[in-house]
Amino acid sequence: MSLPQEIIRKKRDREALGAEEIGTLVQGIVDGSLVDAQAGAFAMAVVLNGMNRAETAALTRAMAGSGRRLTWPDLPGPAVDKHSSGGIGDKVSLVLAPMLAAAGCFVPMVSGRGLGHTGGTLDKLESFRGYDTRPGLDRFARVVREVGCAIVGQTDDLAPADRRLYAIRDVTATVESEPLIVASILAKKLAVGTAGLLMDVKVGNGAFMTDLATARGLATAIAEVAAAAGLPTRSLLTDMNECLGRTAGNALEVGEAVAFLKGDARDPRLAEVTLALGAELLVLVDLAPDKKAARVVLEGCLDSGAAADRFARMVRALGGSGDPLHPSALAHARAPVQLPVPSPAAGHVREIRTRELGLAVIGLGGGRTRPDQAIDPAVGLSGVLGTGRKVDRGEPLALVHARDEAAGEAAVARIAEAYRIGDAPPALRPVVVESSP
Repeated sequence: MSLPQEIIRKKRDREALGAEEIGTLVQGIVDGSLVDAQAGAFAMAVVLNGMNRAETAALTRAMAGSGRRLTWPDLPGPAVDKHSSGGIGDKVSLVLAPMLAAAGCFVPMVSGRGLGHTGGTLDKLESFRGYDTRPGLDRFARVVREVGCAIVGQTDDLAPADRRLYAIRDVTATVESEPLIVASILAKKLAVGTAGLLMDVKVGNGAFMTDLATARGLATAIAEVAAAAGLPTRSLLTDMNECLGRTAGNALEVGEAVAFLKGDARDPRLAEVTLALGAELLVLVDLAPDKKAARVVLEGCLDSGAAADRFARMVRALGGSGDPLHPSALAHARAPVQLPVPSPAAGHVREIRTRELGLAVIGLGGGRTRPDQAIDPAVGLSGVLGTGRKVDRGEPLALVHARDEAAGEAAVARIAEAYRIGDAPPALRPVVVESSP
């Protein structure tokens, strides 16, 4: 068997790795014999030199098989999942999982923490006191069966190789790699036994895939590797050239998601992405004859309150205290300092450097710069304006929620620099860019 450093050297030198060599590295990631420096070097070599489809499939299979695997032989509906490639203000999972559960699906969703400049679904849900993001596979499976959905993180025995590599990638500038992204996503989905997967591939200046060709490449790679593993998959490419919804930051995004589920406020772009993804998935698993009928079903789950009820039941079943649908559940996660970001001029929002919004949230303490770092659930942005919006001079472009004045003022300056205001309104982009064939 080759030494780990020799396998890393091969990838450094642009050579293809065999399945056995990849398996050696994955086993080392799991048992700790591969130290963080070696795992980071391997990830960097992949970022710089890539992997072919056979290597990517081998990495996916090895990580999926690095722990226990779930099966769902007796569910009265299909086990499905949705995954996003990451963006700013993306709280779709929080609203779509309970909508799908109310529509007859079962959603064993294994999500991640913040990665790079993007937020993480687990970090958002931990805004609820007591919410257990690592409940153990038996409890996870029980909640899925009883509630219809459960959003958790990777337990010690579920794709453990991916869990460790994911954390290392977050802090070693090795996030933006197609094969690593594909393997990370699909390893978790295969391990939890989903029968259908819907990918939300973000594209734009706030996404990891900044151009359409790269986003299409990721969608194609996921489809090909998933097909080889027997997992039916569809993809939507969605716009990430502005914040999705009106908030960015953990508790603030949860609050927006709850308002969405209750019908108090539904941002049109967030609603369109959520319904489009859900409709594709219901058609994929034969719970609706077409996307139009599927949207009617999903809208009914929202309007009846059934989706909100599933969300509340999920949070309580996983340890969340209080009433998840009441503002008091997040009362502890309110930042003491709130500062507006005044528009420097009158006109229209022409462009937003969306990545900067995510970095501003991290600067406030709402994200990580090292794997073991605690985050502040209260900080972030609300009232975030999108492109095309007409503004007056001095009108807030966003409201910064900060722990102290200095951090808040730094975020205000950064966000103001991220907005470009012009006289004429821009041509508006569709939020759903295209679907996979």
